[in-house]
Amino acid sequence: MGETVYAAAKGGLIAFTKSLARELARYQINVNCVCPGPTDTPLFQRQPERMKQALTRAIPFRRIAQPIEIAQAVLFFLSRRSDYITGQVLSVSGGLTMAD
Repeated sequence: MGETVYAAAKGGLIAFTKSLARELARYQINVNCVCPGPTDTPLFQRQPERMKQALTRAIPFRRIAQPIEIAQAVLFFLSRRSDYITGQVLSVSGGLTMAD
């Protein structure tokens, strides 16, 4: 339930990131996107137990992300280590979104 709106918003954000990155690259401005997977937040904790268990089983790491793990990905993009990275989407999902 609500997946259509979520998918549209996420797709729009990814497309916006890539387009903006292309436009701002000439100014040496990086634009990247972090896409978190299921994360241990109050919203996640309010989900039915069976949904939480199903999501956990679907993640190859077999656990839900901690908020600090998402923050660390954002910090990477804020650091000098990502100076030559732009227009990228970083999935922080424990492998949930791996392409086959």
